[in-house]
Amino acid sequence: MSPAGCSHVNGYKVDNWKQNLRVIYQCFVWSGTAETRRRKAKSCICHMCGAHLNRLHSCLYCVFFGCFTKKHIHEHAKNKRHNLAIDLLYGGIYCFVCQDYIYDKDMEQIAKEEQRKAWKLQGIGEKYTTWEPTKRELELLRHNPKRRKITTNCTIGLRGLINLGNTCFMNCIVQALTHTPLLRDFFLSDRHKCEMQSNSCLVCEMSQLFQEFYSGHRSPHIPFRLLHLVWTHARHLAGYEQQDAHEFLIAALDVLHRHCKGDMIRDDNGKKANNPNHCNCIIDQIFTGGLQSDVTCQVCHGVSTTIDPFWDISLDLPGSSTPFWALSPGGDGSTVNGESHLSGSTTLTDCLRRFTRPEHLGSSAKIKCGGCHSYQESTKQLTMKKLPIVACFHLKRFEHSAKLRRKITTYVSFPLELDMTPFMASSKESRMNGQYQQSVDVLNNDNK
Repeated sequence: MSPAGCSHVNGYKVDNWKQNLRVIYQCFVWSGTAETRRRKAKSCICHMCGAHLNRLHSCLYCVFFGCFTKKHIHEHAKNKRHNLAIDLLYGGIYCFVCQDYIYDKDMEQIAKEEQRKAWKLQGIGEKYTTWEPTKRELELLRHNPKRRKITTNCTIGLRGLINLGNTCFMNCIVQALTHTPLLRDFFLSDRHKCEMQSNSCLVCEMSQLFQEFYSGHRSPHIPFRLLHLVWTHARHLAGYEQQDAHEFLIAALDVLHRHCKGDMIRDDNGKKANNPNHCNCIIDQIFTGGLQSDVTCQVCHGVSTTIDPFWDISLDLPGSSTPFWALSPGGDGSTVNGESHLSGSTTLTDCLRRFTRPEHLGSSAKIKCGGCHSYQESTKQLTMKKLPIVACFHLKRFEHSAKLRRKITTYVSFPLELDMTPFMASSKESRMNGQYQQSVDVLNNDNK
């Protein structure tokens, strides 16, 4: 899809195209009543293989349903030269000439209107309202020194994002990134010097996005160029299906990191840093930390240490088969990391304590010890060697078994200020040397 949109849509926009498109959405995509849903279930089958599944698409030019997975809709488009089809599950429109899903403002407006009508008939309610800050939120923002100035007509930096199909996973990450103070200051000060030849730089688009967010405009922003570039550089995220927000964050940081090569800090002579093993681009400066892994031999107690960079920490949650309340000290309402810890509740500190506790690897995972020169059982412990300026925590919300993939609905509480000192490699070394009490106060402020 071109950032400017699909040029083949104009061939469809003749005569009563709006009414025809509305009928397709009403009957085959957004079914508002039980009767229309039954009609859709009976009529929406592939005209070639008779299947209901396999990503069914409807031709926009004639009455034809075809499988996208088995390419039956592709055969129809080639034979009839009907270039556009609509995804009956997500409502996205596909162009067989561009070989991609497309965005068109007029079509998107019709899709949203028909979706609203269907939701209203189902009693779901309005979902595409424009967000406006409440009086209480405005008051809090005025007293927050990290916010930019607020006028009577607008709140600088607060702006809605239009959902382009099922892109809420992207929008929530974009909102988080645009309100990261250091990242905001970098992009608003025009620090990015692009060295790419084409208009495919994600950093340039993010820079433009920051300008849009902090321009003072109140109307929602449409991030179609950003979506296009994400599809271009992270092919596994392409399409109108719902994706995982955590996966999008890591993909976005990776592409931004690769495109930030021209923005590395320079030395006194204006030359870039020449160390291939160290990147000091803005993404690494803000989001990269160091994770230390210590593997200890159970025979000679020799320790093998490796340090790997990380952008996020994935934390286990207690599911139906993995409770870990016992990890909380006391269990009787003690306070940990500023959290009032009640028995039976889960906190972010609990998750971090579980993440950094020693793990016995067992007899099936023996390692070759450098001291014993033989395979021995060992324990492994993860700690933080270096903290990032902005720490990202990913909660593993799904548990898997042989027969089941279940979502974990456990609530997790977290403090407004998190002290990472107990989870640092330096704290572990201090405890081993009996110096923890003396060093903890010195480290505390740096690790919050």
